[in-house]
Amino acid sequence: MRCRVPSCHLMIELPDNLIAKLDELAEQFDRCQAELLTPEVTCDHIRVREVSIRRAALERIVMPYRSWADTRTEHVETESLLKAETDDELRSMIREELEALESRADTLAAALQARLVHADDDSIGSLILELRAGVGGDEAALWAGDLLDMYRRFAAIRGWTVEDLDMSVGEQGGVRSATISVSGEGAWSCLGYEGGTHQVKRVPATESQGRVHTSTATVAVLPEPKEVEIDLDASDVKEMITTATGPGGQNVNKVSTAVHLIHEPTGIEVRMQDTKSQAQNRQKAWKLLRARLYERQRAEQEAERAQSRHAMIGSGSRAEKIRTYRYKDAIVVDHRISRSFPLQGLLQGDLQGLIDELIELDTAQRLAAL
Repeated sequence: MRCRVPSCHLMIELPDNLIAKLDELAEQFDRCQAELLTPEVTCDHIRVREVSIRRAALERIVMPYRSWADTRTEHVETESLLKAETDDELRSMIREELEALESRADTLAAALQARLVHADDDSIGSLILELRAGVGGDEAALWAGDLLDMYRRFAAIRGWTVEDLDMSVGEQGGVRSATISVSGEGAWSCLGYEGGTHQVKRVPATESQGRVHTSTATVAVLPEPKEVEIDLDASDVKEMITTATGPGGQNVNKVSTAVHLIHEPTGIEVRMQDTKSQAQNRQKAWKLLRARLYERQRAEQEAERAQSRHAMIGSGSRAEKIRTYRYKDAIVVDHRISRSFPLQGLLQGDLQGLIDELIELDTAQRLAAL
């Protein structure tokens, strides 16, 4: 259903290209509604989740858009009544109605623009999050493990599903590297801001002199694509099956269960040995390869544009320090918004307040670029 409305004069006018985009999203919403009623989708729980997440993201835009279109139509009709009316008292009442309609349309238009700039983000239902210990030796691995716990707690609070893909533990605890998949409504919209270097200043448990050390862990966040969204030819991928390496049980170095993939055109490599099942490792390896390839293709497309998608939050590269966790002061400083937050709250998964502020600034920048 395309929302075509007569021309009228309101304080906030949506540009034609925005109207065209909103019409397109409205049509996508109707298709999602229809898909959820088809036997092909209702019998596939994975497809149901994907379409439902997409539908929920679109609904946040399409419903206000249709309300805005209805309000504009009503405004035009009310203007016609004003022109035809001769009674002064009735004309005064009609003018009041017009002002109310204009105010409502303006409110809806402002909200629409803010929601529209995040429409694509909201529709991404799952992501892959990679953590790696940085500088700091064993303490860096412990710190990476603390960050992983923080994200698990946040996911639990939001009701998201977390799946371990790959894990390499540190010698003294924590993780040297960890790769997890997070799925659920709003997961990418929130966690997409976490990419970069997370620095911690604290006294390590192994420090006998009580000196504060600085350690880091890096985070990469990759939107997880559907297979149809990326240009991946299986013939371009070299697959090798090997024995697992490193500490582990009796299967290590004896049974060939590890899967090593190389995407030859780009050189992207993935090795998965987290489970004792070759089939499970293969499934996880291909899942991670698709995400890394998608992120590379996405970055190349954005490089061609004048502004990157997340200008406000930076590139999200591992080298970019985004946050410092200061144990002595019990605060966390996010350097992108120059704001501090309670340390213990964040470590317990209370990230939403910080993320909301990042979203607010990001939205303002995106709107300014429209």
